[in-house]
Amino acid sequence: MRLRVEFTTEPFDLEEAPAHAVAAREVIQRARLDAVDVGPFGNTGEGSAEEVLGAVTALLRDALDAGATRVTLQLNVIGEDTP
Repeated sequence: MRLRVEFTTEPFDLEEAPAHAVAAREVIQRARLDAVDVGPFGNTGEGSAEEVLGAVTALLRDALDAGATRVTLQLNVIGEDTP
């Protein structure tokens, strides 16, 4: 099974990336995912269910430890022909 996760962390800071956003971004970039897109208002990762679920667990833990007050995420099951 393949999964796609999209997530954001809060509170937002338009001046610089907060520590919780940096922590979550670092987790997703280190994960063994097939595709990663990191942006200022959201991040996306895609890969096997095992890798994505492991990354989600780590990013929740690290973002909360770094001061996030909210983590919003969407997790989708995707197929090979899903854009």
